[in-house]
Amino acid sequence: MENDAYYNTIEKTAVAEYKDRGSKFLAYVYPLKEVSDFKEKLAGLKKEHPKAVHHCFAYRLGLDGNNYRVSDDGEPSGTAGRPILGQIDSKQLTNVLIVVVRYFGGTLLGVPGLINAYRTAASLALQITPVVQKPVLLPYRLQFDYTQMNDVMKVVKHFDCAVLKQETQLFCTIDIGIPKNRLDEVLFRLKELRGVEVEKF
Repeated sequence: MENDAYYNTIEKTAVAEYKDRGSKFLAYVYPLKEVSDFKEKLAGLKKEHPKAVHHCFAYRLGLDGNNYRVSDDGEPSGTAGRPILGQIDSKQLTNVLIVVVRYFGGTLLGVPGLINAYRTAASLALQITPVVQKPVLLPYRLQFDYTQMNDVMKVVKHFDCAVLKQETQLFCTIDIGIPKNRLDEVLFRLKELRGVEVEKF
């Protein structure tokens, strides 16, 4: 199956605003690499909007579908975080964080109104954020003699592998991410190079 060789994500941040009966909902979309990034972004928004009553969010990380988190931040349960995550999932995105900052306008919106407001704010922010498709990378470790650096790097560059970590002395260790859809070709080419050890990690 080809389509599990790619995933959809975003590379830019965006902000959208939605208003309902005086309440203002500001949706911030961020590309996310790890959980610590999320904590930083949320703390930044709380500083930027100290008078806001809620900072609700949802994020999804990684490719297995298990790494996500939602928060209603004091709104009635299920009215904010879940609808925001629903928008991320409807576009089949991962490595994405959306925080919706709410300024209360004096009128209660009720559960359906809240769900609609958070969902709409998240949706508007995603509409203005370009989606990018990236290859799923599989991690492999290469070990080889320094004299082979050129040959190894030729293969790495030719197949658009990502270099994750590199230690070069007389004996080199490089961690690379191999695009899933090119895995067989890359492994074949690397194994053709004498003395290059390849292992999955």
